[in-house]
Amino acid sequence: MSDLPQLPVTFRPAITRVVLLTAGVAIFAVITAVALLLEPLTPGERISFVFTGALLFGVLLMLSRPKVVADDSGVTVVNIAGRRRLEWPEILQVNLRPGDPWVFLNLSDGTSLPALGIQPGIAKQRAIADARALRALVEARSLHDPEPSPGASQG
Repeated sequence: MSDLPQLPVTFRPAITRVVLLTAGVAIFAVITAVALLLEPLTPGERISFVFTGALLFGVLLMLSRPKVVADDSGVTVVNIAGRRRLEWPEILQVNLRPGDPWVFLNLSDGTSLPALGIQPGIAKQRAIADARALRALVEARSLHDPEPSPGASQG
């Protein structure tokens, strides 16, 4: 398959990330400016304004974390508050159905893992292309890592 992406490849919602980080910087700057410009505020109140701006920026920074990184040995899924490393054989299926907020990975242990790094929110066509690329990688890697046949002896 010549249309497979070069590994390693990172899938992430770039436009969403830019919007979140830009909003975070703007919110922090505005709240800090208000804290510095309001004369009747005490130093403690100014610090609380700046802390609130930093806290809001931190939340938006966490929301911008999601990504899916595929490399030769497997896939790393980074979601808002967690990270999970998967070997290629663990991923059975890559799903992005109409109306899904992000890709879901069906795993060999019977569970499904949301992969927020591929989400059709703002850039739907990009998310569909990324989901297809990840699906093609999973299918290609499952062909390269076949399970040993039950009748095969191990020497």
